[in-house]
Amino acid sequence: MNTKFLNLFCVCCLLMSGLALRAANVTVGAARTDAYIPLLKGKSVALFSNHTGMVGDKHTADILKDNGIDLRLLLSPEHGFRGKADAGEHVVSSIDEQTGLPVMSLYGKGAKTTLDAAVDSVDVVVVDIQDVGLRFYTYYCTMIEIMNAAAAKGKQVVVFDRPNPNGMYVDGPILDMKYSSGVGRLPIPVVHGMTLAELALMANGEAWLKEGRKVKLEVVPCLGYTHQTRYELPIAPSPNLRSMLSVYLYPSMCYFEATPVSLGRGTDHPFEIYGHPAMKGRKFSFTPRSVEGAKNPPLLNQKCKGVDLRSMPAEQAIANGINLEYLIDAYRDLGMGDKFFRSYFEKLIGRGDIRQMIENGKSADEIKKTWVGDVEKFKVQRRPYLLYEE
Repeated sequence: MNTKFLNLFCVCCLLMSGLALRAANVTVGAARTDAYIPLLKGKSVALFSNHTGMVGDKHTADILKDNGIDLRLLLSPEHGFRGKADAGEHVVSSIDEQTGLPVMSLYGKGAKTTLDAAVDSVDVVVVDIQDVGLRFYTYYCTMIEIMNAAAAKGKQVVVFDRPNPNGMYVDGPILDMKYSSGVGRLPIPVVHGMTLAELALMANGEAWLKEGRKVKLEVVPCLGYTHQTRYELPIAPSPNLRSMLSVYLYPSMCYFEATPVSLGRGTDHPFEIYGHPAMKGRKFSFTPRSVEGAKNPPLLNQKCKGVDLRSMPAEQAIANGINLEYLIDAYRDLGMGDKFFRSYFEKLIGRGDIRQMIENGKSADEIKKTWVGDVEKFKVQRRPYLLYEE
C-alpha cells in the first residue's frame, strides 16, 4: 500500500470513528456563562468578535449585556463586525445597529491607534470569534495584536474558545519571521491544529508577544471537544468560506491569491475551483462576477478555464492536507515562469525557497517532505499549551 493511500485510509478511519463528535455535542466557551461572568463582573469590557460570535441564536454581546456586564465597545476584524466586507477591504468604525454599541475596526488604516485607544478605555478585552486554523487567516493575527496592546497597558484578555475545524492535523512550514506580515504573525506552520485559546496560551508562554511581555490571560475552554472532533461550522466564518469543503481546501488553495489565477472569488464556489482565461485543454469554466463579499474579484467578467474540485469528498481534502498539486498544475499550464508569483506568495507559504522548488520542477510530494521536520518540531513545542486531547 503506498504512503499517500495509507495516510488517506488512516485519516478516513479516524474521521469515521469520530462522526458522533460534531458541533451539536460541543459547548463553546461563550455558552459557559458560569465560567466567565464572575471573571467580568464589575469590570468594563470590550468584545472582539463578529457575526460568528453566536450561541444558538444569540450573540455574545447580548449574553454579556443580559448578564449585567459593563460592555462598552465592540471590536471588529477583517470583514467587519457583521462579516460582510471583502477580503482586505478597509473597514471603518461605526455604530452597531443591533446593539447600539460603538464598533471600532481593528482592520485597515489606523488599526493600531484604534486598538490602543480601545484597550486604554476598558479593563478587559474579551475575544470570541470563529477561526479556521490557518496561519494566514487574519482573525488570530488581530487577537495577537490585542494581546500585545493589553500586555503593554497591563490590561486583561479573556478568550472564549471555539473549536478549530482544521484542528485534526498539523501541516506546512513554520513561518520564517522575516516574512511576518498581516497574514502571518507567529512562527507556526500553515495548519497549526490549535484553537485560538491554545494559540493565545502559546504566544504568552513562548514569549512571542512584543518585547517578550506576558498578558494577563484567562481562557474559557470548550466542552466536549478534542482535536479529533469533526466540527462543522454553524456559520460561515468569512464571505468566501461558504462550505466545509472550502474550509478544508483553504490550506491548499489560498496561494492562488499571490498569482494571476482565480480561485473562484465572485462565484458561488470560492476556494473550490480555480482557473485562468489562458489555461489550456480544460473542459470546466467559470466567470467571476461582482458579488457581495467579492465586489471586484480577480479576472472579473472573464471566462476562466480550469479545475472543479467541488465533488471531492471532505475526507480526502482533510487527508491531503496542504496539496500544492493545484498550484503546480496552473503554474506549468500558464508557462509564465517567475511572473506567475507575486511577493505575497512568500508571506502565505512562509518560506523563501518554495517558489524556486516549483520553478525547478519539484513535485508537490517532494516539496511537502521539506517541512516534515517543522511539523514534528511544532507538535512537540505546542504540547504544553493544548487544552484538548490530541
